[in-house]
Amino acid sequence: MFQGEIAALSAAGLWAFATLMFGRLGKQLSPLVLNFIKGSIALGFIVLTLAIRQQLLAALPLGSVILLLISGVVGIGLGDTAYFATVNTLGPRRALLLEMLTPPMSALIALVFLQEQLSGLAWLGMALTIVGIAWVISERSPKLEDASSNQALVRGLGLGLLAALGQSMGSVLSRAALADTVVDPLWSSLLRLSAGLLCTAGLLVVRSQPIVRPSARLLGGVAIAAFFGTYLAIWLQQVALKYSPAGIAQSLLATSPIMVLPMALVIGERVTIRAIGGAIIALVGVWLLFSR
Repeated sequence: MFQGEIAALSAAGLWAFATLMFGRLGKQLSPLVLNFIKGSIALGFIVLTLAIRQQLLAALPLGSVILLLISGVVGIGLGDTAYFATVNTLGPRRALLLEMLTPPMSALIALVFLQEQLSGLAWLGMALTIVGIAWVISERSPKLEDASSNQALVRGLGLGLLAALGQSMGSVLSRAALADTVVDPLWSSLLRLSAGLLCTAGLLVVRSQPIVRPSARLLGGVAIAAFFGTYLAIWLQQVALKYSPAGIAQSLLATSPIMVLPMALVIGERVTIRAIGGAIIALVGVWLLFSR
């Protein structure tokens, strides 16, 4: 019981922890390079796990495979790269907060393409989510002031919106591929990560961006973040999307901005009452969105 819900909450906690790590790693690696390295490491963990479980071969529905590959390109290849750039620009807490736009965007995508109707309460939830995020994002930040505030804020918001859009499209495609099928969540993670890695590699080639060889210490940090934030978190996310309703899964996965607050305090970051209040308002909005 509650297998999907527990998986969603666990994934949210791991992603919050990993985002703080990625925020520090992003100071030394570009978003594309960081995404490529963490994806490669996480892919290795998944292949190793499948080998240990003797599940390296699997008969998968072609339709589900195609949807998961597209989901990986959009959600991981493009979405995660935009997300890491957002972390570099706005900081981990604000980047995570912008990720709370993913559930409303998912609902709107389902409304347009799947004709899923939204109740008045759901529209209220969307409005609250946007208000909570806007309240926190508009707070003055020394980080943004040092980086030519207006330009950095606009760039960060644009990247955050792109990241949320990529994640929402990836989640909808994953749900469509996993619901009522025999596809194992670990195999869906493998397919999504593989497609995302190929997309990232292609972007590196197109942009002629060399992959800088990181130091052993830096590579170890990326490996830890990739293990918890990519390998385990994506696996748990796929479990949540398979075994719980999409709305509940998305709502629980969106709790990362709340979970990151005590973690940020532990490492000495300043967390204001406004940041806490805005995150809670946005989270209430997400819950209302899916209480229809």
